Amino acid sequence: MPSQSTLTIVLYFVVFFGIMYFLMIRPQQKQQKQRQAMLNSLRVRDKVITSGGIYGKITKIKEKSVMVQIADKLEVEVTRAGIASVENREVVVEKDKDKKNGNGKDGKESKDGKGKNAPESGKAETEEGAAETTSGEG
Repeated sequence: MPSQSTLTIVLYFVVFFGIMYFLMIRPQQKQQKQRQAMLNSLRVRDKVITSGGIYGKITKIKEKSVMVQIADKLEVEVTRAGIASVENREVVVEKDKDKKNGNGKDGKESKDGKGKNAPESGKAETEEGAAETTSGEG
């Protein structure tokens, strides 16, 4: 018959692995599922950031890769796994909601008619600056 100290040690290991599962393994699996869903839902005209930090717009989707336009008349082929994030996904979702309601979240449109969730003009400047830096190297 096992002694009391052996049962205590086994109990500590079970609790330790239970904590490790809920703090590390489970969130990692959830994050992988979200990333896979994001990669599976890529669409033409999505603004993306590659894992190398290059901003671009998807122009064509292939089975295992996508064509990303990073400057005028300059496209590169990137594997789907090379896409780090999609920039305009939340804005597109918000615009779909706005189309259903016919206005912004609070029922009011801004003066320019784009609603509250319209992208700032400063963002376009950053994308141009990123394009200039990438095209200026070489």
